[in-house]
Amino acid sequence: MSDHIDFRGGRFRGQVVGKAEYRQHAPAPTALDALPPRVAGFTGRDDELGRLRTALDPAAGTGQAVLVTAVSGLGGIGKTALAVQAAYAAREAGWFPGGVLFVDLHGYDDAPVTADQALRSLLRALGVEPEHIPATADERAGLYRSLLAGREPVLIVADNASSPEQVRPLLPGVGRHRVLVTSRDRLVQLGARLVPVDQLTAEAACALLDRALRIADPDDTRVAAAADAAARLAELCGHLPLALQIAVALLAEDPGKTVEELADELATSYDRLTALDDGNRSVRAAFDLSYRRLPAGQARLLCLLALAPGPEVSEEVAAVLVGDGGPPSAGLKALARAHLVERGSGPGRWRMHDLVRVFGAGVPACDEEMLRAGDAARERLLVYYYRRADAADDRLQWRPGKPEPRDFATRADALAWLDRERAGLVAAAQWKTARYSGAAVRLALCLGNYLEWRRHLDDLIAVSTAAQEAAHDAGERDMEAMAWINLGNALVIVGRSEESMEASLRGRDMCRSLGDREGEAAAWNNLGLALRDLGRLDDAVAAHTRSCDLCRRLGDREGEAMAWNNLGLALEHADRVADAISAYTHALGLSRAISDRQLEASVWNNFGNALEAVGRVDEALQAYDRDLRFCLEFENWYGAAQSLDNLAIVLGSIGRVEDARAHYLRAADAYTRANAAEEAAEARAAATALTVPRPPDLNSPERPTDTSAPAAPPARTPVSVRPGLTPPGAPGTAGR
Repeated sequence: MSDHIDFRGGRFRGQVVGKAEYRQHAPAPTALDALPPRVAGFTGRDDELGRLRTALDPAAGTGQAVLVTAVSGLGGIGKTALAVQAAYAAREAGWFPGGVLFVDLHGYDDAPVTADQALRSLLRALGVEPEHIPATADERAGLYRSLLAGREPVLIVADNASSPEQVRPLLPGVGRHRVLVTSRDRLVQLGARLVPVDQLTAEAACALLDRALRIADPDDTRVAAAADAAARLAELCGHLPLALQIAVALLAEDPGKTVEELADELATSYDRLTALDDGNRSVRAAFDLSYRRLPAGQARLLCLLALAPGPEVSEEVAAVLVGDGGPPSAGLKALARAHLVERGSGPGRWRMHDLVRVFGAGVPACDEEMLRAGDAARERLLVYYYRRADAADDRLQWRPGKPEPRDFATRADALAWLDRERAGLVAAAQWKTARYSGAAVRLALCLGNYLEWRRHLDDLIAVSTAAQEAAHDAGERDMEAMAWINLGNALVIVGRSEESMEASLRGRDMCRSLGDREGEAAAWNNLGLALRDLGRLDDAVAAHTRSCDLCRRLGDREGEAMAWNNLGLALEHADRVADAISAYTHALGLSRAISDRQLEASVWNNFGNALEAVGRVDEALQAYDRDLRFCLEFENWYGAAQSLDNLAIVLGSIGRVEDARAHYLRAADAYTRANAAEEAAEARAAATALTVPRPPDLNSPERPTDTSAPAAPPARTPVSVRPGLTPPGAPGTAGR
């Protein structure tokens, strides 16, 4: 460049000043390798990385002008880490020699990056000087596409987008380039390849904890040395990568803290999300970014859904929580697009990440209006659950001659509803807040029959215990008495006979003081079962006899039939088999008179045991077969399994080994359907242990005796106890 300015040929009037501006003509700087560093401890995303690799591979042509891949998921789920990992892998594979551009759109911040601002940033990264960037958005987009058109394949990573409008102007105009977008929302409007990201598996979460902690200190073995505690810590973190990374930071800054101690802190913290904060990162803050973008109706729905008692919520329950009369389907779908809820185990069912639930349930604490709405929602749900569970219980206990229940057309319908809602019903029945205690107790008492029927015995004990405690705290002695009786029933079923006896005695004494003779009869019945299991057979016979007498005086033929049936069990255990047969005969007559085939099935099974004991084998087989037919009719899989078990024992004892084996295997299948894994394993083992009779050895001087099945264990007898008593004031319970 010349350092002289030539003014020759010019005409000037007045003073003239010459000014020279010097520019260095060199390429503007570019930023075509702008990926942030990989996340420490990244693991557990092999499937997602495989899908992204397929999407980014230039050899996997799709025919589209531009292939857009949208990685979406909950805040803190690890979308950016996954996208960065995939981008590094693609660059290392040599797929994008034109470079990798990265732009953070801050889509969920208070001031998100606009598409226009993003274009300016990308143009500068491509080497365009600021003064050469066009003034209008359309012109910038045109220049951007033109620059990319002349380049080898480029990968553009648009991180943290909140809307399609942020991304569309960033799409190149030619198909050799690729765009990888991350978002908390499913950006279906982009026509993108969708790659949703879920929480890590339990194994991957523990691996992340260990790997990230060893990056801070290669000799740190705290996670590896405490596998159970690490699994618990990972679960408390919801297997969410952000929460796991925060947990690692908390451990790394305090080398003396054990994994068990951190897990205990999270488990006992009043607010787990407050504890998941390392001073730089916060799970609550991550969720709050998504929450603040929600319209008011969706924000309210999220908070109310967080109050649902089970791990999933049906749309009918969601409608009850919202309380406006209509199904909140549109709101649920909107929350799903934002990854704040997701589809559940079946149609019309939804679930929420554990930490999102904690976040949503915590919002009302800071909002008085939401606090009132939450209390009202819980109350609505308990009333709804109680009325529906009571109606389902009516259907399960219905027999010909009783008023036809209206809410459930068939027994199968009632069982299906109870099965779908079981987790929520059981959790709601354990709500102990004084405001809800009455409804929670009534709900618990309605669930006894169903939980016993389906063999959810831990749930049965949990709700019975909760009902007793809540009724006691509320001073409702009549319901407390019933809860003690139901608890005694639950405990005897699982073999906790001493505790069952104590609970039944408490229930009996409370019923006596209240003048409740029906409840007292039920307590005597349960007490007899516990005494029998404890070997106090004379006391057991006396207790069941007392129950029989009370029921007879009350005209309660159902209770009397149960008492006779259980009296037969006690007599049989006392080797008074003839008396037991007489008791079973009484029980059969009463159960037939009231058309209670479920009770009749139990009596036939016990009758079969007694008949077998006195050598009346053919009659015993007929009794078991009748029991089996009734149990199958009512889908009583545990009772059916016991019948098949008993049939197998008898068939094996008379040499019909192949028939016995087939019945054991059928029993194992029925036990499995009844959630009785231990009994199923025993039945399969019994089938395997059976030996087939050996053929005669014609060369032997004596014909050998056939080898029979091994000694049969005592035939199982289903415990027939008084069903859960009807709570006072229950709707639609007349004539029970």
